[in-house]
Amino acid sequence: MTETTHFHDKIEKNIGLMAILIAAAVSFGGLAEIVPLMFQAETIKPLPGIKPYPALQLAGRDIYLREGCYNCHSQMIRTLRFETERYGHYSLAGESVYDHPFQWGSKRTGPDLARVGLRGYSDDWQRAHLHNPRDVVPESIMPAYPWLEKNKLDGEEVARHMKALQRIGVPYTDAEIAAAPEEVKGRTEQDAVVAYLQHLGTHLTPADDNAPQGSD
Repeated sequence: MTETTHFHDKIEKNIGLMAILIAAAVSFGGLAEIVPLMFQAETIKPLPGIKPYPALQLAGRDIYLREGCYNCHSQMIRTLRFETERYGHYSLAGESVYDHPFQWGSKRTGPDLARVGLRGYSDDWQRAHLHNPRDVVPESIMPAYPWLEKNKLDGEEVARHMKALQRIGVPYTDAEIAAAPEEVKGRTEQDAVVAYLQHLGTHLTPADDNAPQGSD
């Protein structure tokens, strides 16, 4: 038995040691992939037209996360042809610099929503779809969210979230944060989610070659 074989035998029989070494290997591998990206302009600078979410849209995004919408909908169009033909130009890192956390991923029970704001759905359609998806898409398996049209937004909570994002680098001004409670006053959670969805992808234009072709 060689020294190398003996060493491997000791690791394989020591679960604690093996777990530590696996964690170390994964950590170093992750750092090697992630750290260089932190210094590339294309991953840390916003693309043209990308701005921090206004108060109502930010509140909608928070509700979108709270309700677990990301479990069925990604916001990441991959570079595969069948995806770009259905959804539009593949997603770029510069589109998500103000998203904390971003909604990339490949798990889709429902369609990708990265460009849904360009698909021409009206606010009324979005409201009906959130209230009961089968009213507008009979074959839909999406759950209904009727409570969103009743729940009112908490403007102070929205302002606190904007302040927290400001601390980590999102360029909200103090004036924007101070105005947030008034901007969302009297608005419902449904208003906020609709505003968020209708915004997605609108830094592109329908006439742009990058805009989505076709619909769901």
